[in-house]
Amino acid sequence: MAKAVLLSTVMGMAGCASTQTAERNPQDPWEGFNRKVYAFNDTVDRYALKPIAQGYDYVTPSPVQTGVGNFFSNLGEVGTAFNSVLQWKWDNAGIATGRFVINSTLGLAGLVDVATDMGITGRQEDFGQTLAVWGVGEGPYLVLPLLGPSTVRDTSGLPVDMYTDPVTHVEEDKVAYGLTFLRLVDKRAALLDQERLIQGDRYSFIRDAWLQQRRFEVNDGEMGDDPFASDSFEFDDSDFAVDDEAGATQPDAGSEAAPTP
Repeated sequence: MAKAVLLSTVMGMAGCASTQTAERNPQDPWEGFNRKVYAFNDTVDRYALKPIAQGYDYVTPSPVQTGVGNFFSNLGEVGTAFNSVLQWKWDNAGIATGRFVINSTLGLAGLVDVATDMGITGRQEDFGQTLAVWGVGEGPYLVLPLLGPSTVRDTSGLPVDMYTDPVTHVEEDKVAYGLTFLRLVDKRAALLDQERLIQGDRYSFIRDAWLQQRRFEVNDGEMGDDPFASDSFEFDDSDFAVDDEAGATQPDAGSEAAPTP
C-alpha cells in the first residue's frame, strides 16, 4: 500500500498516454478529457521533470533526500492538525501538533523525524478528507494539469490545503518558488523506482491505484466489511458438489491407475 501512496502523488505526470479503452469506468465519466490532460502532463514530465529528478537522485545522497522528504512532511503536520480539528479528531490533532513541535526543534527544522523514532505517529489529513467527513460526495475522477490525479471533491479542497501550507506564506517569492520546486522534484525522484510496477494501460493503472489509496486514506484505513468473514455468509453442500459429467475427469484408456498405498 505504501507503493500506492507514492504512485498517487505524482505519477499522473509519468508514462506515455495510451489509447482509450473500449469499456468506460463509471468512476471516470470524463475519461476522454482526463486522458488529454494526462498526455499533457506526460509531455511535461518526460522532457522536464523526470530528467531533473533523475539528476537530483544521482547527485543527492540518500540521507539528504530523506532529510528533504522529512522537512516537507513536517510542514504537512500543520495542515493535518488543522483538518483533524475540523474532523473532531482531537487525538490526531494533538499528535500532529506534537510531531511538528518535536521535529521542528529536536529534529533540526524537520530534517530528522525524531517523533517517529519516539513512536509518535498519526494519520495525515487534508481538506478533501475533511469534506468527506462532512458528507461531501467524492465526485468523478479528475486529472489536473501538472498536479495529476484528483477528484471533484479533492480539487475543491485545494485552496484550503494551499492556505494551510506554510510554504504559501513565505513572503520572499524566490524562496517560496524554490521550496515548491524542490518538493516537486523530491517527490518525483522518489517515484523513479516505482515506475516499473505499472503494467498494462498506464492511465488506468494509475487511476485505479490512486482511487484505491485515496479511499483508504479517507476511511482512515478501514477497508470495509469482508463478506467472507460475515456470519450471514453461508455455504451448503451443493457449493462443493462435483458435477460428474462436466467436472470429473476419467483416466485415459491406455493409462494405468496409480496403485493404492
